[in-house]
This record gives sequence, C-alpha cells and structure tokens, in this order.
Amino acid sequence: MTEAMWPLSRREWLGRMGTGLGALGLAAMLAEESRAAANPLAPKAAPMPAKAKRVIHLFMNGGPSQVDTFDPKPALIKYNGQKPSAAGLKTERSTGGLMQSPFKFSKHGKSGIEVSEIFPHIAKCADDLCVIRGMYTNLPNHEPSLLMMNSGETQPTRPSMGSWLLYGLGSENQNLPGFIVMCPGKPVVGPQLWGNSFLPGIFQGTHIQNMRDPKTIIPHLNNTGLTLKAQREQLDLLKRLNELHLTKRGGADNPLEARIASLEMAFRMQTEAQDAFDLNKETRATRNLYGSGQFADSCLLARRLVERGVRMVQIYTGAGQPWDDHGNAKDHEGKAKQVDQPIGALLTDLKMRGLLEDTLVLWGGEFGRTPTSEGAKGRDHNNHGFTVWLAGGGAKGGTVVGGTDEFGFAAVENRMHVHDLHATMLHLMGIDHTKLTYRYGGRDFRLTDVHGRVVKEVLA
Repeated sequence: MTEAMWPLSRREWLGRMGTGLGALGLAAMLAEESRAAANPLAPKAAPMPAKAKRVIHLFMNGGPSQVDTFDPKPALIKYNGQKPSAAGLKTERSTGGLMQSPFKFSKHGKSGIEVSEIFPHIAKCADDLCVIRGMYTNLPNHEPSLLMMNSGETQPTRPSMGSWLLYGLGSENQNLPGFIVMCPGKPVVGPQLWGNSFLPGIFQGTHIQNMRDPKTIIPHLNNTGLTLKAQREQLDLLKRLNELHLTKRGGADNPLEARIASLEMAFRMQTEAQDAFDLNKETRATRNLYGSGQFADSCLLARRLVERGVRMVQIYTGAGQPWDDHGNAKDHEGKAKQVDQPIGALLTDLKMRGLLEDTLVLWGGEFGRTPTSEGAKGRDHNNHGFTVWLAGGGAKGGTVVGGTDEFGFAAVENRMHVHDLHATMLHLMGIDHTKLTYRYGGRDFRLTDVHGRVVKEVLA
C-alpha cells in the first residue's frame, strides 16, 4: 500500500476509530510515559540479573578492630608485647608492640566461622555471613576513609553509593525517600557522606536525626491548616511557576530541579512516612527481639523501610566516631553491646520475612585498627587490613573471603580494596560497575572511579 493510498497518519487514524477511544488510550499512554520520564526516582529494571534489590549499611563509624571482632589471631597471644618487622607498618600514630585481644573467639554455625564473644547475637547468624577479612583502603585517617567507603573517593567531591544506586535503579516507593540515613547527630565529615555531589539533587540521602521518639522523627510532616486537596492545588501552581523559571534559565538548574522534586516528595510523604516510622505497629515480640535503644529502633525502622521499597538505608552507630578506641580496645565491648542484639535481630527478622534473600546487608567501618598497642591498651587506625561482612542479597553465607597476615595487620590473601567491595555490591544489585556512569565536567564518572573488580568468591 502506497503513502498516497493511506492519507491518514497513525495518530489521525487512532483519533477517528472507535469515536476517538484509540486516541484517548494513546494520550493516556503518552502521559504515563511523560510522568515516568519526568520522575528521576521511578524504578528502573536492573541492567543485569540481580540478586539484591536493596541495601542496608550498618556503619560502625570510627573503625572497629578486626582482631577483636571477626579476625582472630592466635599469634598475638604468642608474641604479645613484641614487635617483629611485619608489625611495623606505618599508621596515623606511633604504636608499640603486639597486643593480644582482650576477648575470646569461638566457632559458630555449620560453617564454623570464628566470632568474638562480644557479638553473641550476630554469631548465631554466622551461616548467613560472608566475612571479608582481606579489606584495605588508602589512608589511616577518618575523613578520607569515611569518604572512600561511602563514595569511592578520599575527597568530598563524589556522589555517595546510595545516590549512585538511586540514579541507576530509582526507588520502588514514590512516597518515601529512596535513600535514608539514620544518625543521631552527624558523623565526622557529615552530609558529604550521603551527598549527591554532581548528580541531580533528588538523589541525595535524607538524613534522619534518630535520637528522638520514632513517631516524632520527621517534624512538621502534617499541614494542619490545609487539606490534601488544597495542598495539591498550591503545589501544582508552585511547580508550574518553578518550571517556567527553570525554562527561562535554560532548563538545567540542579538546585531548582532538586527543590521541585523535594516538594513533591514532602507532599507524598504525608501518606506513608508516619506509618513507616510508627514502631507501635510492631508486635511486642518483635520489639523485644530487637531490644531497646536508638540503634535498636534504627534497625527495626530499616526493616520497615526496605519492606516498603526504600532502596538504601544507612545506620551509623552514633555521632562522631564511636568505635575510635585509641585509649582502650576493651571499650569495644560497650559499643558491641549497643549494636549486637539489634543486628542479630535484623538478620533474623529479614530472613523470617523472606526479605534477606534480596536485601544486601553490609557491616563494617571505614578501616580497622592495629594489632599493635597505642599507649598501654588502645589501638591506632589501620588502613592496611580490616574486616567487613555481607549478608543476604546473593552474598555467599557461611564463608570467609580473604585474609590478613598472621598478626592481622595487612591484607595478604585475596586482597579487596573498597573499590572491589563497591564493584561486587553493584554486581549483586544487577549493575556493571563500569557502566554506571554520569558525565560531568567533560568526562564520565563512576562509583569505582577507574578501578574495582567483582570478587567472585563473595557471590553465592
């Protein structure tokens, strides 16, 4: 059939057929596509087969000691007080001889993974843990190492991992922020740890000051003066004015685009945020499982958020750097008591609800600590070797990957840089880390910079 024999365009033909119902259907479809294109948080299919859909990052900020938690070293007992050449690596401060752990280790689960006595609840989940003992990072200082663990760069110039995940995958729940950070106060460095940097502002993390009652965690959520309908009308007018202003500015204004998106999110949160943060809706048995306290509430909230489709939840142990035990390594016991039961409960609860299978849980700090002593009983920062663990989301449970030297100072077996950790986590989320890029300043950037490898031993 020639073009002359078919004078109507497809759009005109749809308009005339069925008294215009075809055109209505097309208009609805195009409108839906337009809304999806205009919403940067709309969920996107993972480019590759994914084992994990969401991430919970349990951040032990300050740097927990690997030789006192998940990397036992009998040689520290044998050579206690001595300083062989292998224990003379440079760290931030000068240290003395080797110092044995004040804590005992024992094997747990069918896998027999050794865990310190300060983590009895986490130890019960040993067969779900993939313990990575061969981690290392660039520097023995908090600020650059916090930034490296969160954004893959030692300077505060790159987007955080949560921002990259939102950019690449969007969020399954449009009524809650896709990336939520819970910290009572601020850790060292602060908002750059969950910032969007050059990515659009809608991808930045939402910081929740979680030292308060969960019911009042987000203040001023309800508008007591206007109905939802009236608010919607005002917001539509404001959005239109902002969009006109944006067009006059060339259509590219990151802060203004972020403000428009944040106003929309704030409006939608009225319908779901209060329910998500209301722990009174949990059973007494569940509350008892997690225990009490700020970190316990945060872990329970993390489960409630990920089951509602939030892409990433990050929980800091506390403000500042609580695990930074320069004075006495035995002080780890108090921090562990604060987090052990809630973390064990979180893993157990996720598993019971069928959520652990596609929720990737990361535990760890920005670096580890020296097996040598600082002062009489403390430990200095150690970037040469430390431990993190993964659970769920396609990570191989009941496994130990990599290892440090006989004293626990430096990673020597299957060494994993933070870039490798990020590459492996993205792989589990169905993303090739070399292809998740954003063009800025004339070149393509990515979470793993120009580095990173997927560590196959971590994969189930």
